[in-house]
Amino acid sequence: MSLPSPIPPPLVAMIAARFRLLGEPMRVRALDHLREHGEASVGELADALGTSQQNVSKHLGALHGGGVVGKRRDGNRVIYWIADETVIAICEAVCGSIERQAEELSAAVAGVSGGAAR
Repeated sequence: MSLPSPIPPPLVAMIAARFRLLGEPMRVRALDHLREHGEASVGELADALGTSQQNVSKHLGALHGGGVVGKRRDGNRVIYWIADETVIAICEAVCGSIERQAEELSAAVAGVSGGAAR
């Protein structure tokens, strides 16, 4: 899909909401765990992430409300998985950008310290 130009206000609001949804570190950590393990219960995620089940439930509720994760009941447990794989592509794109910035910063620092040693 290509973005229309200008982006219509309702679409701008939806894009901003998705970025806000992914703007919580615990949510990114939960998504990373689900990416690695496929699916997990609230308790499993809480143990893996070193936080409370209440905290994990709150963040999974937001991710589910945003359509990012899916859930199903398995007895008395609720199992979550990534329902919208585009969030992984977003995270990968951001990581690539951060990596490029780090390389540029490293090269700039090396250039400054290399120039100062002369």
